[in-house]
Amino acid sequence: MNSANQAPPRLVIASRESRLAMWQAQHVSGRLTELYPQTAVDILGMTTRGDQILDRPLAAIGGKGLFIKELEVAMQQGRADLAVHSMKDLPMEMPEGFALAAISVRENPCDAFVSNRFGGLAELPANAVVGTSSLRREAMLRAGYPQLEIRSLRGNLDTRLRKLDAGDYDAIILAAAGLIRLGLTDRIKAVLTPEQSLPAPGQGVLGIEVLSARVDLLTLVAPLNDVATAHCVRAERAFSRALGGSCQIPLAAHAVLDSGALWLRGWIATPDGRHSLSGELRGLPEDDESIGCRLAQALHERGADAILRELATGQ
Repeated sequence: MNSANQAPPRLVIASRESRLAMWQAQHVSGRLTELYPQTAVDILGMTTRGDQILDRPLAAIGGKGLFIKELEVAMQQGRADLAVHSMKDLPMEMPEGFALAAISVRENPCDAFVSNRFGGLAELPANAVVGTSSLRREAMLRAGYPQLEIRSLRGNLDTRLRKLDAGDYDAIILAAAGLIRLGLTDRIKAVLTPEQSLPAPGQGVLGIEVLSARVDLLTLVAPLNDVATAHCVRAERAFSRALGGSCQIPLAAHAVLDSGALWLRGWIATPDGRHSLSGELRGLPEDDESIGCRLAQALHERGADAILRELATGQ
């Protein structure tokens, strides 16, 4: 099937309709067109419940799965062949009947500080208002900058920037990858290092989802898989899964290949940032999921269960 002569005459990509999501779908469309020039690749834009409900924190309305359900239904109904997601928005457990067919090369995985008045977190005065939609970012900010006021910030990337420009926030924290992909690098005042803000599992990476029964599509999109990134993302997601990773848990995991070894760093905390645990582990890239599970177990042994219990009783 990876021969261009065996490709289908048409493929349909399901995508959220935000500008960033459509960029991601168009990027994958372009890659597929390069591989299979005789195949017409169309994009089916859709609005998901996660896009519609903007007045409540994501953790309170069901989590990141709200961004993908409608896309999966479109595949089940035969209206789309594949879906393109930001990997950090993909639940850690793939729904039954679906498969992750390819993991893209990673864009900058770090968080970005965006402000019209200040050059970085250290410049913010006491009680400055910082917006984020992520419990992970909120916990890290509360731990490192307790003098700041952290407020929920929902909506797609353009909506968040508009709220900043309207003066609703002094600064906002976004994924650098989205700003880079949309040509908005001039909005980035500072890139937060992993030491300042460890990224979410899969941040900066695109994933292609298909029905697991569509073996033809699994073969078709396989050339889009980046092996090195896939090892890193599998380690990150295994760590998150082993700790019950979801939008309700402030959790970070970031892996890189360093001198031939996979180096995974992980972190878990309470939303107020007062209690946290972090650790790291190195191993062979092919042992990616084992490394993630072993690092999670190490944090369990050091008290992660107490943090998880506090999260459970506090909700």
